[in-house]
Amino acid sequence: MPIDSEEMPGPSLWAGMQGLYARFYAWLMRRMPSERQRLLAVTIVAGGLCGLAAVAFHLSILGLETLFINRANSAPGYSWIWLTILCPTVGGAVAGLGLTYLAPAAAGSGIPQVKVAYTLRSGYVTVRETIGKFVLCALQIGSGASLGLEGPTVQVCAGVSSMLARLARLSPKNTRRMASVGMAAGIAAAFNAPIAAVTFTLEELIGDLDQTMLSGVIVAAALSAVVEHTVLGSNPVFHVQGNYQLTNSSSLIWYALLGLLAAIVSVAFTDSLLGLRMWFRRMKQVPKWVQPAIGGAATGSLAAAGLALFHLNGIAGDPYGTLTLALTGKMTVVPMVVFCVLKLAATVCSYSSGGSGGIFAPALFMGSMLGGAVGYLDVMVFHHSTDAIGAFAVVGMGAVFAGIVRAPMTSVLIIFEMTGGYGLVLPLMIANMSAFALARHWRRVSVYDALLAQDGIFLEHGHGPEEPPEDELAETAAAAGA
Repeated sequence: MPIDSEEMPGPSLWAGMQGLYARFYAWLMRRMPSERQRLLAVTIVAGGLCGLAAVAFHLSILGLETLFINRANSAPGYSWIWLTILCPTVGGAVAGLGLTYLAPAAAGSGIPQVKVAYTLRSGYVTVRETIGKFVLCALQIGSGASLGLEGPTVQVCAGVSSMLARLARLSPKNTRRMASVGMAAGIAAAFNAPIAAVTFTLEELIGDLDQTMLSGVIVAAALSAVVEHTVLGSNPVFHVQGNYQLTNSSSLIWYALLGLLAAIVSVAFTDSLLGLRMWFRRMKQVPKWVQPAIGGAATGSLAAAGLALFHLNGIAGDPYGTLTLALTGKMTVVPMVVFCVLKLAATVCSYSSGGSGGIFAPALFMGSMLGGAVGYLDVMVFHHSTDAIGAFAVVGMGAVFAGIVRAPMTSVLIIFEMTGGYGLVLPLMIANMSAFALARHWRRVSVYDALLAQDGIFLEHGHGPEEPPEDELAETAAAAGA
């Protein structure tokens, strides 16, 4: 069982753990001599344990948000202003120390890191980066970073599945398969969306239809979702009023416009994120561990501006409360436009400065604000029902997600599962595919591949390391700011 030397405990404790593991493995081999049997057993166990790990991670973030950023936002008098700025700054500094000196692999969103582990390391994710991701990401998001917990959940779950694969002494090929199991389980638990978890794992990680791998992904996603349902309830992530439908075909012109605008926002987001990340990397005069604090200060300032202007949160702290207001048509157009811009800027600052957290939730937030604003155009020009505002906000989530993450099938399915509604199939397909196609036309390299390119890593989708064609390599370098 490969274990990094820095992860090993003291000699006496290590000897005891080795003896306990030897007895466990002998018991396992007596009952499951075939590796195929062990792979199935480990997949089932991984689905359940990943669900528990995801729930623990989410509850930890909620608890830390209540303790830190939510308390700062509601402080009496004018003290909330400097506390809202200070909280993510201090959280960024503490996380920066941990990411620099204890668990460097825990930085970033988690998706690129899992892709590297899957492609280059046979799915091997260390215990240190798994624990580091859990603790440092929870601390940074809980203190107010404008980042999501979904990508980090994937890395944590990939770490859990990797550990189980090593305990069962699976072959490198099957250990690699377990990384896809962890990704699917993480997405299923994070979004309460097991079907979208399967498609995302296929689109972003596997790249082909390996029957054994696909069956494991489905089993793990289902089990992880069951665990999440059992602990946190089976309701959709967002409670949308009624069941939105496409009631007027004339609205399709605005949905097409939404796809165009979503592509523009997606490209602006990815270009800004990559450019600012490269700027921070070139900032040699500032210690690396201090840089997330700078991003935290900028994020806190933007959050304070949003609170001062509209008395709404969502820039720092849990974004889903404000996002739900947009989905139910309870926000006016000006706050939605402003919050779309503020969230884009805050997320770029939090991520590019070296923080630990994902971009899924910010993408959904920006999309809902953009979609709701376009919905107001539909209401004003065609005098349609105000329900259109919420419907456009729902579609906008998927469109911006498709433009940034570049997972078109997932972008449609995840909205269905997160909202529990299926009445906007045609608008979702029009807006999402338009955003995806335009964003890909303007920037062929996806955000995750461009982030890896900044680190000098080029992966062939679903296979292994390979130099990309010359034109793609040049474009990746340009997108990375090289």
